[in-house]
Amino acid sequence: MKSLVYKDTGKIELVEKPMPVLQSDRDAVVKVELSSICTSDLHIVRGFVPRANKNIVLGHEFAGTVVSVGAAVKNLKPGDRVSANCETFCGECWFCQRGFVNNCENGGWELGCRIDGCHAQYVRVPYADTGLTKLPDNVSFENALFVGDILSSGWWGAEICEIKDGDIIAVIGAGPVGLCSMLSAKLQGASKIVAIDIDETRLEIAKRENLADYFINPLKDDVCKIIKDLTQGRGADCVIEAAGAKNTFELAYKIARPNAIVAVVAMYEENQILPLPEMYGKNLTFKTGGVDASKCRELVKLISENKINTDFLITHRYKLDDIVEAYKFFESKSDGCLKIAIKN
Repeated sequence: MKSLVYKDTGKIELVEKPMPVLQSDRDAVVKVELSSICTSDLHIVRGFVPRANKNIVLGHEFAGTVVSVGAAVKNLKPGDRVSANCETFCGECWFCQRGFVNNCENGGWELGCRIDGCHAQYVRVPYADTGLTKLPDNVSFENALFVGDILSSGWWGAEICEIKDGDIIAVIGAGPVGLCSMLSAKLQGASKIVAIDIDETRLEIAKRENLADYFINPLKDDVCKIIKDLTQGRGADCVIEAAGAKNTFELAYKIARPNAIVAVVAMYEENQILPLPEMYGKNLTFKTGGVDASKCRELVKLISENKINTDFLITHRYKLDDIVEAYKFFESKSDGCLKIAIKN
């Protein structure tokens, strides 16, 4: 089968590999119908993920059709249409039982990092009952493509903000995860949402999709002043940092009000500095780390009920045969690219 393999830093290649087979009675083999490229895939290719194995098939964001299941898989059968969780988790360990599936003692970020991922025609999914979500008939592969990764990331980012009625939420970054954070924060009860990005096109998308109430470009506007003006001088009740740029972590704690929560959803390529003397007395709570994508079934239900729609995130489409070119295009972030759908 055709598979995109990470060979070494900066080098990927579309090659032929054998079809995956069941290795455990909790496995499933899935035919990949539609997949997408994630920024974290680029982090692997650039060499910023030391735990990633070379010569593995990249990719962890996909939807497809179940081909075979192990004897212990109870909730799925061949022919079921599914979306995939970006994380592999057993559902039974201490962390999983508390919803911290990113820290599963038997899994974590495995697909496309430690084991072969979805940028292929077929993929083996460990712990299939927890790693795959069955799709209702009215939810298409396209509708569900982002459930287990960027939509889960946005939902988690909003959830850990502990949003209360009347809260004003600032979201730094209007890329795919930031946009998903905005729609999630709105569904979770935010009063007002402030979108912050240096890309006017992305701010326009947030406006077009009615995901935010205020739109700020740091290249043109004084972000701190505007946030204070919107909040009677206090600062944002919660800040979701979904950009991961050089100065966005600093911006996040500066625009947060005292006693606010700063949710860091972004993945950085460099260490960030926490200037405790400067922040002394502000009493901020920082929540950071990889997404705990434990709400996939709830998110699919919301999609089925037409309360969430992420189809607008797909701005470009490629075939699997052209996936190397798709990676180059996605990395360039040109032509208003948000997310690419890869059709097998």
